Amino acid sequence: MSSDDERPIRTTDTTNLTGPDAGNEVRPETRPAVRPDRATLERARTARDRAIATLSDAFAHDVMDVEEFERRVTVAHTSESPQEILALLADLPASTDAIARVPVALAPAEPGLRGEEGAVQTVYAIMGSVDRRGAWTVPSRWRVVAMMGGAQLDLREARFPAGVIDLEVKAVFGGIQIIVPPGLAVEVHGTAIMGGFQHVNRAPAHPDPDAPLLRVHGIAIMGGVDITMRLPGENDRAARRRQRIESRDTRRALRDERRGQRALDRHRDDDR
Repeated sequence: MSSDDERPIRTTDTTNLTGPDAGNEVRPETRPAVRPDRATLERARTARDRAIATLSDAFAHDVMDVEEFERRVTVAHTSESPQEILALLADLPASTDAIARVPVALAPAEPGLRGEEGAVQTVYAIMGSVDRRGAWTVPSRWRVVAMMGGAQLDLREARFPAGVIDLEVKAVFGGIQIIVPPGLAVEVHGTAIMGGFQHVNRAPAHPDPDAPLLRVHGIAIMGGVDITMRLPGENDRAARRRQRIESRDTRRALRDERRGQRALDRHRDDDR
């Protein structure tokens, strides 16, 4: 079988492309992709761990800004091709890649720490605050409720069970902030009613059953749910300082671009 036969086949119904139904949506039919085998998932996970460790080191040394860092980490998590993942490192300095050859792996929870099957652990922040940080074990199923209060969940030093970690959140007149390390795959889907719910998709189409995947879902009513990616050891003050510096650099770059455009426009007017 040729390589072309292994690719998903897309067929499109073109009967509605003309005539009175020309504006109708055309839905392509796609054959479901074949799930990668365990060896392929293992190679992708190895490449992903190395890439994220290297990108984290490059970001810590100001080789790239936060937007580019998050973009590359997202590609590393969503891609299932080791070649595509490692290509994210092609333009980085060789010294940066050498520093982080040993990947920063998430510490899996010990057997038996997942709790009873079906059990849900619930955290309440009602007219108060909840702050979880440091080394702690994340349950496989949990719920966080913030009503007229706030909850901050720092997962950068936490231990995770393998597989899907289901987190249901409810923010009513309150806020929930979830801080995740770069190496954690994350999927977020939620509903916001007069509030904000940040959607994140940093997970492969076929998750590795041996790697943790945080799946967040829920609702925010006149409240907010925020998912922030930070390096281990970066505190709130350092994160705000980095954001201010990057905002200042962005504004400076925009000003320089406008000045260059105005100079170019004046040069064109003089040539006329």
